[in-house]
Amino acid sequence: MTTISAAILLFLILDPLGNVPVFLSLLRGLPPKRQRYVLARELLIALAVLFLFLFAGKSILGAMHLREESVSIAGGIVLFLIGIRMIFPSRDGLVGHLPEGEPFIVPMAIPLIAGPSGMAAVILMASSEPNRLGDWSLALFIAWAATAAILFSATFLYKVLGSQVLTAVERLMGMLLVALSVQMFLDGVGTYLGH
Repeated sequence: MTTISAAILLFLILDPLGNVPVFLSLLRGLPPKRQRYVLARELLIALAVLFLFLFAGKSILGAMHLREESVSIAGGIVLFLIGIRMIFPSRDGLVGHLPEGEPFIVPMAIPLIAGPSGMAAVILMASSEPNRLGDWSLALFIAWAATAAILFSATFLYKVLGSQVLTAVERLMGMLLVALSVQMFLDGVGTYLGH
């Protein structure tokens, strides 16, 4: 996997366009200056969590006696479920009932930006090719920066594109995530059967 393809994969998993309506509803009650501060804080927390899993993920797996195939299969299943919910959203949205007040870590940083599938993806990248941590770091940063740019322009995007276009894009990204999840699952099963 190239750095660019890894960045695209992570960008799809982070799903900024699908998160635009959720983030707008979470931040609606805050003044604009506070909205930007909260969004920046949550994005930085999510980036820190993803980098933690990128660099310490293999140690975490080792401490829990989990094999890479387990993470690949579990990541594929979680990604599949998220993709299905993006294609066929429930009435409560992608993450269910949203809490009142200013969000802190949950649900914006985790799981909307740094969700289980993103954590699984960076662990898989780091554990499959640990000598390319610099490439994976760059890919993660590119995906995060693109996500941040989209989320900071959420109000503008929502006005220009409208909810129907954003919904259509989210469904398309859901289809891509379902395909990626099946590939992750098959890769995990193939690696396990190859042992």
